[in-house]
Parts: sequence; C-alpha cells; structure tokens
Amino acid sequence: MRKSVLLTGVAAVFTLALTGMATVSKAQDLIFLSTQLRPIDEAQKVRDVILKGAPKTSYVVDEPSPFTVRMKAEVEANKHTISLVGALHGELQPLLPMGALDPIDDVAASLKDRGIPAGLMELGKLGTGKQMYIPWMQATYVMVVNKKALPFLPAGADVNALTYQQLAEWGKAMNEKTGQRRLGFPVGPKGLFARFLQGNLYPSYTASMVTEYRSAEAETMWNDFKAVWAQSNPNSTSYDFMQEPLMAGEVWVAWDHIARVKDALQQAPNDYLVVAPPAGPKGRSYMPVIAGLAIAKGAPDRKGAAELIMHLTKPETQLVTASEVGFFPVVNATLPANLSPGVKLLAEGVAKTQTAKDAVVALLPIGLGDKGGEFNKVYVDTFQRIVLRNEPVRATLDAQADVMRTIMAATKAPCWAPDKASEGACPVK
Repeated sequence: MRKSVLLTGVAAVFTLALTGMATVSKAQDLIFLSTQLRPIDEAQKVRDVILKGAPKTSYVVDEPSPFTVRMKAEVEANKHTISLVGALHGELQPLLPMGALDPIDDVAASLKDRGIPAGLMELGKLGTGKQMYIPWMQATYVMVVNKKALPFLPAGADVNALTYQQLAEWGKAMNEKTGQRRLGFPVGPKGLFARFLQGNLYPSYTASMVTEYRSAEAETMWNDFKAVWAQSNPNSTSYDFMQEPLMAGEVWVAWDHIARVKDALQQAPNDYLVVAPPAGPKGRSYMPVIAGLAIAKGAPDRKGAAELIMHLTKPETQLVTASEVGFFPVVNATLPANLSPGVKLLAEGVAKTQTAKDAVVALLPIGLGDKGGEFNKVYVDTFQRIVLRNEPVRATLDAQADVMRTIMAATKAPCWAPDKASEGACPVK
C-alpha cells in the first residue's frame, strides 16, 4: 500500500440536513455530497468548471462529522436523497458497516483504461471483496518557502531535506536578521494544524500516530517543537490558510495543505519553492490525502452517479481539478507542459515529498467515525498545553494519552500506518 500511495485523503438532524440541501439543489438534480473542496471559492469552481459537461448535479458540501450523521440518518429513515458522495478514505470507511454504500464493481470495470494504480483501487474496497469507492483525487501537505528566506538557511542545510532542528535554527536566524518571526503554521480555528501534528511531526519522531503518543520519543519531539514555535509568527494561532500570510509577506516559510497555498504560488510563482516537510529521527513523515467517490445505497439516481464518476475521473477533468483546486490526478494523466507555474511548483513539491529517501507514510485517521474531531482535539490540546501554556511535557502526555485511549476504546478502531496493525482497538502504550 505504501508503494501504491507513493505512486501516485436523530431525526431532527436529518430534517435540518434535508432542509439545508433544498436551499442549494433542485429536485431534478443529482445530489453530490462532499466533505472535500468545501471553501466557497473551491466549491464554486467545482460547480462552474469541474462539473462542466457532467450530468446535472447539485454539489453540496458538509463537514466530516455532520456528513456521517447525514448518511446514517438517510439509511435509518430509508429516505434517500443523496446519489454520490465524495470524501476521504477514512471518512468513507465508517459508512460501510452502516450499509450506506452501494458496491460499484460495474463502475470499476468501466474505468480499467484510466490507469488508476492497483493499490489505490484496493484501498477503495475498504477491506471487502467489492469495490466500494473509486479514487477521485489526491493531495498532501508541503512547506512553501519564499526565496527571501534562503540566505538565512543554517550552514550545510539542504532546503529540500531539512530537519526540525534546522527549521528552528532557520527561524531564529530570520528573526534575528529581519526582526520578525517568519515561520508560520495554520493554527487558526479552520486551519489544518492537527494534520501537521498527526502526519508530519509525531511519526517523524515516533513512527507512530497513536501507540507511542506518550513515549520518550514524543517527549523529545515536543521539546524540539517548542524551539520551532518560539520562532513562529505569533499570528499563527489565527491563520486558517497559509497562502494569505505568505502573500502578505508576514511569513516566509509555511506549512499547509497544497490546496491552501495554491493562490500564493499562482500569484507569484517565481518567488517561492515548494519542499518536503522536515525530518525527525524516524524519517520524513508525510500524510497522503486520498479522496474517493462512492454511490450511496438507495441512490435516487445511481445511473447518473456512475456517469458523474466517469466524468470526474476523465484525464482532462483530473487535470482541470489539479489546475483549479490543487488536488492531483489519480489517473494516468500527464501534467501538460503549459501547466501554470504555480501548479507546477506544487507538483514538484508533492514529488519531492513522496519520493524522499527517508519518506514515511502516515495515513489519515481511519475508523473513528464521529469521533474524528475529538481525536484531532487531543493533538491540538496537547500542543496548547505544552507549547502555548508551557505545562510539563510528561504530565500532559500522560493525561492526553488517557483521553486518546478512551476514544480508541469507544471506536474500536484498529491501528493504521505508520502504527503496526492491531487486533481490535489501536493501543496507546
């Protein structure tokens, strides 16, 4: 699976959900419910550009937790309005045991010529013998570097192969020479900082996301990251998308999802580099984001949903998706020579990340269902207590590990990479 990823993310509630849908859809339209491409500008690009030429569709977006609740409500009420769903691998998996997904081996058979890697198609079976979703698009998280920062690199450091210690030194040098903290992270309320902690920082030090949460290696990691944070722009706690502080010149080195830095690169591609995240003692961890397309069980328009999957996985549609919203193809679609410079930078950054010799793959959390938000909160709360409030590292890790144990026990979610496979709930040592 690692190789494959490298080759290429209640009744009242139900009533409210349907009411919300009615405001954005028409009765005759196929409803496509997605947890991805939710920001207003991205959703509009889906409606106006990416879905051009597709069956008549209402594109409806929702946060992951309400998405799961909505799908469950439709199953329990036996009242189906949704035909197609688009979500991350770990968001689709919980829909399987509740009977919300329709097997789509027939659709998979029609896509054999698209060149979707076999490993990604296997992920789409969700551990069953049937195809439950078709890979849709992929992305990851990268670091964007303003070239103004390069003169301040520590001696001997390679910007394409940094360590966290070197990142801290780099930030300190920029601060001392320019009088401003030039590192930045999306720690705002809508930022994706939890993914940095889960997918980049923790596995780079512990080769784990869950089991070694309170380990001695984790203790070392938090002490090292304190040095990085000390050189980070204090406005980081309000940043949601790092493209904005990059474009404003507040930040010269930023970490974020590739779709959330795209505008900065498109605006001034000659000003930036896109590089892999730093490495820790266990390697250079990164989190691939695999989104999939599934047909809802009882879909009002199954035929239309299958046609929409065919449209969204056309090479030309996949290239438009990359160009418009910064998610990259899962099909065999060669990036054109005339690709915009900003998207080309992103493609190069993704390649550097996935092909690094010390790369470690950390999958998005799997099997947590509606506890995904609580799982993310464990990481953010740990950061706030240790780094922002300067509480003792060991005592904080012990306390937060208890919270994580409770979540894992409640969900019974087995371990996912980079943690070793488990029988039953993934353990927290």
